[in-house]
Amino acid sequence: MNNALVWAQDTMTSTTYVAPMLFILFHIIRPFLFIPVAFICITGGLLFGLTYGAVYSLIGVTLSSLIFYFFIKSMPKLFNRFHRLREKMFGKHRELTIPQVLLLRVTPFIHFHLVSILLIEMTRNFKEYAKLSILSNVPLAVMYTSFGQWFQTLHFHHVLILMGIILLTFYLLRKKEIVLKWEDFFAPDLQK
Repeated sequence: MNNALVWAQDTMTSTTYVAPMLFILFHIIRPFLFIPVAFICITGGLLFGLTYGAVYSLIGVTLSSLIFYFFIKSMPKLFNRFHRLREKMFGKHRELTIPQVLLLRVTPFIHFHLVSILLIEMTRNFKEYAKLSILSNVPLAVMYTSFGQWFQTLHFHHVLILMGIILLTFYLLRKKEIVLKWEDFFAPDLQK
């Protein structure tokens, strides 16, 4: 393992400009390869160090989010499928707050682009989406890059405690109200 890491670091230093571009490109094609974002950010921290790894991960993840915006807007059927998945997970009338979305973004078992759907629904246009996307990607890139080795050395019970703290914080940051539309409350029962 150490030999592979040393080889990767030597390759990165000998190809100063190519390696960051390939790493950012890898972030962009990551959804098609079904690789978790956390894995790539941790790898970026190991290969480029804390500062450069976080910057390259932030650029790559943000570009991936922005490309997803245009991709999902051009495919309304796929957007509706993601929207139904969001309704199943979070409820039909539940609106999430920005701190909740930030927590969801750093939670490893929540799909990255499902959180992007939440951001699309929270914003009115691309400019707002881009700002909120960058804001939500900063903690993700910094946390996974800086704590890459720390996450790898955690014991299973520590991971459970960390996930419990994230879930408790997510619950405490929720909106305390639910708004029901008149049509939804008095909708005819379609199952009869």
